[in-house]
Amino acid sequence: MPNPKWRHSKTRKRKRRTHYKAETPQLSTCKATGALHIYHHAHWHEGSMYYKGQIVIKAAEAAPEVEAQ
Repeated sequence: MPNPKWRHSKTRKRKRRTHYKAETPQLSTCKATGALHIYHHAHWHEGSMYYKGQIVIKAAEAAPEVEAQ
């Protein structure tokens, strides 16, 4: 495994690392629900999954409860 031949100064290292930063994700509002979501990502809203304003996965309907006797 090669090792560095010369030591790099702290300043040089820090100048290189100035470009490594976290960016805020771009948010969009859904046309159908008005919910905020990340661009090009599916999102859940009230049990249903939406992508580009279309329902991808429908919410499961609540089954009627059966009383135990």
